[in-house]
Amino acid sequence: MRIVSFLPSATETLYELGAAREIVGVTHECKYPPAARKKPQVIRPSFDPGSMTGKEIDSKIVELVRSGGDIYLVDDKALRRAKPDLIVAQGLCEVCSPFTKEIGRAVRILGGAPDVLVLDPHDLDDILVSIMDVAEKVGRVREGRRLVVSLQKRIDAVRSMKIDDKPRVACVEWVDPLFTAGHWVPQMVEYAGGINGMSAAGEQSRRMQIDELARFDPDIIVMMPCGYGIKRTLEEMEVLKSNETWNSLSAVRNKKVYAVEAGSYFSKPGPRTVVGLEILAKIIHPEASRKIKVPKGTYRKIY
Repeated sequence: MRIVSFLPSATETLYELGAAREIVGVTHECKYPPAARKKPQVIRPSFDPGSMTGKEIDSKIVELVRSGGDIYLVDDKALRRAKPDLIVAQGLCEVCSPFTKEIGRAVRILGGAPDVLVLDPHDLDDILVSIMDVAEKVGRVREGRRLVVSLQKRIDAVRSMKIDDKPRVACVEWVDPLFTAGHWVPQMVEYAGGINGMSAAGEQSRRMQIDELARFDPDIIVMMPCGYGIKRTLEEMEVLKSNETWNSLSAVRNKKVYAVEAGSYFSKPGPRTVVGLEILAKIIHPEASRKIKVPKGTYRKIY
C-alpha cells in the first residue's frame, strides 16, 4: 500500500505501527519521528508562519478564512509522483492541518482513485479509536491493539493517582489573541487531577478575553500555543508582561505558570498525546506523579 498522510499525528501513528515504508508523502508539519522529515512533502502552507508573530498568524488565518483563500497548498506534481492508494486526513480543524478543501483537491488531482480515511478525534478515547482505524486500514491490527493497550495503561496510571485536592487549571492554546484549549485538553486536565473551567471536553478551542480568565482565576496556567515549543512560547508571552489583569491572576502571583512542548505533546491527536497527559500530571500533582516519567525538557515553570 502507498500512503500519503495529511496529518502529523497520523504519520506518527503509521511509524508506531511499523508502516513507515508504505508512507510516500507527508506534510511540512510531519517532523516526528525524525525519519518522517525525509519523506516527500505533498502539502505546504500558503504563508511562512515561522517568520510571523502569533498575532500576525492569527490575522492572516482570519483573512484567508473570510476570503475563502488557501491556508494549505497541494503540490500537484509531488502528489502525482506519490500515487497513493490511501490518503489519511482529518476533519477536525481547518487551521491545524489540511482539511476538506485540500482532501477534495487531492482526490481530483488523482482522478478520484485513492481511498481516503478521515480521522476526527475529540478526546483521548477518540484518539485511541483513531489509532485502531489507521491500523485496520493498513493491515496492522495486531500492532494497533498492542499500541492502544500500552497507551491505555499509561492513561489509567495517571487517573489512578492518589490526590487530595483538585486545583483550577487553565490551558492557553494561543497567546495573542488569547485562546483557551479545547478538544482533548479539557479531558486531559480532568484525568490529571485538575478542574477545567474554561472549556468543555470535545469542544473546539476558542478565543477568550483576559477578563474571562480572571473570573476563573486559575491556580495553575499551562501555556500550550498550538504547534509551538517552549522557546517560542516564551517569546510570545512577552506581550503579557505589562498586562495588569494577567499579573493579578493567582497562578501568576504564586508562580504557577508553565510552558510545555505543545507541538509535540498537545496539539496533535496521536500516540504522544498520552505523554502530554503525563506532563499535566507532573505539573498539577508533582508528588502524586513521582513514579510517572516524562522526557526531559518537555515542560518548564516560567516564573
